[in-house]
Amino acid sequence: MKDKSLGSRLFDALNCVLLFIVAMCTLLPFIYIVSGSLTDPAEFLAHPLLLFPTKFSLAGYQYIFSSNIIFKSLLVTIFITVAGTFVNLLFTTLMAYPLSRKDLDGRRTIMLLVTFSMLFSGGMIPTFLIVKWLGLLDSYWALLLPNAINAFNLIVMRNFFQQVPEGLEEAAKIDGCNDLRILWQIVLPLSLPALATFTLFYAVGHWNSFFHAVLYINDNMKWPVQVWLRQIVILSQGGAGDSTAFDSSYIVPPAQIVKMAVIVVSTLPILCVYPFLQRHFAKGALIGSVKG
Repeated sequence: MKDKSLGSRLFDALNCVLLFIVAMCTLLPFIYIVSGSLTDPAEFLAHPLLLFPTKFSLAGYQYIFSSNIIFKSLLVTIFITVAGTFVNLLFTTLMAYPLSRKDLDGRRTIMLLVTFSMLFSGGMIPTFLIVKWLGLLDSYWALLLPNAINAFNLIVMRNFFQQVPEGLEEAAKIDGCNDLRILWQIVLPLSLPALATFTLFYAVGHWNSFFHAVLYINDNMKWPVQVWLRQIVILSQGGAGDSTAFDSSYIVPPAQIVKMAVIVVSTLPILCVYPFLQRHFAKGALIGSVKG
């Protein structure tokens, strides 16, 4: 291999410098949030933009976890995330696979209705009335069923399924396999990148969601952690919120420190899961959205 010219080396060096600057611009907000959440309140008030504090404190996290309700709400959120992601993948897969078959009658009409739902929706009040009419209020089903299928994810997964060679399915049918067995033993194993991608999409959506719980869940013991973290931020700012679950004698840290600690607590679990799905993420998203 020939040695690179001076121009090529300068170009590579410039690229490295630019990528380093972009990486730092991306990392600095995370570093600031984490360091701010660990900064001593007095030092934070004196130097609110300090990236590397000299005095550390866990006051923000101590305030957040001053009540056992947070641990219970974490379990609720984990349950909603796991169960909701399973429901999403189940319904999305069972609808996307038939729509990927060219011999399905009415496929174009169904896809038109799916696309229509991406542009227009019933709105918050009609959805609430339907949930109430079905008797799902104050139930975890209200957080799982109304958004069981995401139209965009459905279309991408359908396009992914269309890339599976038809010869594999024809050979399986000759061997006596029905459609469900073909889906389970042939199509899904070949679609692991897409499934991993949508698992991440759905899981992040359930983990970060709090508005639906505010609408449909009246019992605060059933609230997910995001709703309680929102309550904590409101209380730290002196607003009106449910403070019965927290120790009133505890000194409330500055509101900005509480916000930063809340961001870390709400983001860290997803950041821990992402590395296990990252290698499938780009492949699954691109193949299903570009082809088809």
